[in-house]
Amino acid sequence: MSGWRLTLMAPPALRVDAAALQPAALAALSQAEMSRFTLSMGRDALPLAELFAIEALDGEGARLELEGDFSRFDRLGAGLAEGVVDVKGDVGHLAGVGMSGGRLQVFGNAGDLLACAMAGGRIDLAGDAGDFVASTLPGDMDGMRGGTVVIGGDAGARLADRMRRGTVVVHGRAGDFAASRMVAGTLAIGGGVGGHLGYGMRRGSVLLAGPKPPAPSIGFVPVRANADVFWQLLARDLAAFGGHFASLPQRRFSRFAGDVSVQGKGELLIPE
Repeated sequence: MSGWRLTLMAPPALRVDAAALQPAALAALSQAEMSRFTLSMGRDALPLAELFAIEALDGEGARLELEGDFSRFDRLGAGLAEGVVDVKGDVGHLAGVGMSGGRLQVFGNAGDLLACAMAGGRIDLAGDAGDFVASTLPGDMDGMRGGTVVIGGDAGARLADRMRRGTVVVHGRAGDFAASRMVAGTLAIGGGVGGHLGYGMRRGSVLLAGPKPPAPSIGFVPVRANADVFWQLLARDLAAFGGHFASLPQRRFSRFAGDVSVQGKGELLIPE
């Protein structure tokens, strides 16, 4: 036995903390132990058997498949270090928070704070994400510190706020204040963006691959230095994600530096 399939029988009455659903730890449990395993819902501890139809999976590697509407389940994949979590439905807030390895795949939408404080691993989201994706947790100084996040739809406000390392790819549009206070890492956006892009940005790279990119924010100035070699390396990496990014190696680009209002040395790349 290498994993489990949990099919939600009915939405819970309150929000559920799903951080304990770790594929590597659950793979070692028996059917009876899985049925008794509990998740926190407010002050209550609910056995999995009261929430899900439980089915054992055979195969290689630790794996957890979740089917149903998990929009009331927060912290799915939190702290994930190994294994795969597949969710065929929506997820709640803080999905993938603090991940250091493994893979979280969501075939639906996600709430706020997706991939916050992420340090490694990969998250694939087929739908839309809420605010503060790959950002910092309240009270912390650093946002995403490593790993890869790929969003098939749109992302909300404050995308990659205080991001320090890693790669975030958004095929749709991003909300206001994308890349705000960004310290390092790569953010690629395939659709439009809201206002105040790169506000307070220190370092890092933001690429706008959409067909009608906006004019750079007031805090960004043109850069004339040649960066063709860097562009080809970055473009080839991002082309693997498809969509508007597939043609990047064949396109030229304009480069801007900022946010100069905070002496920032980040770069904004706009393909032509």
